[in-house]
Amino acid sequence: MNEPNQISLCLVEDDPEIGELLRLVIQHSPGFHCERVFTNGEAACAQLPMLNPDIVLLDIGLPDINGIECLIKLRSIMPGTDFVILSVLQDDDSLFNALKAGARGYLLKDTPPAELIAALHELRDGGAPMSPSIARRIVSSFHKSADSVLTDREQTILQQLCDGHDYQVIARALYISGHTVRSHIKNIYKKLEVSSRAEVVSKAMKDRLI
Repeated sequence: MNEPNQISLCLVEDDPEIGELLRLVIQHSPGFHCERVFTNGEAACAQLPMLNPDIVLLDIGLPDINGIECLIKLRSIMPGTDFVILSVLQDDDSLFNALKAGARGYLLKDTPPAELIAALHELRDGGAPMSPSIARRIVSSFHKSADSVLTDREQTILQQLCDGHDYQVIARALYISGHTVRSHIKNIYKKLEVSSRAEVVSKAMKDRLI
């Protein structure tokens, strides 16, 4: 019987050895209780809503319904549960499809036990735990995305705007006309869906476009 205030978890892992190892790690960590280990997606989708655990550690490569499909099915009917992917996969498609489906974290299966438990604590404290290599992929993809939004010239002008320079200063610094600066800024506003200098600076800082 689990103790009051324990964090309840369920695992969805088709490899029995890995599933048992994870269960033991969780079960022997103070403050955590492993409710159940599921070895396929169909059983997990059918029974997890009744167990309603605090956290579900979910593999992607399951033998029937894959983990992302499970996540899509369960997320809306289990709003109080945090879903974390625990997988060997670290390709962009798996990562971003999982996050888009509602995963709160993405950990690799080679995560050491102590780091896994620390990640679960981080999750319950409101964080979004990621293995270091996964976090690097997200940052790299973000920068590629930002680069695809603005041209190099627009990036330069955006940086100048964020540095507080006016149109004339920007024009002189880049050896272009004030009309050209205004044209670039108009395009920046349109691409970033903003309507003022204050908004564009705020969005640039928030989304780390510079």
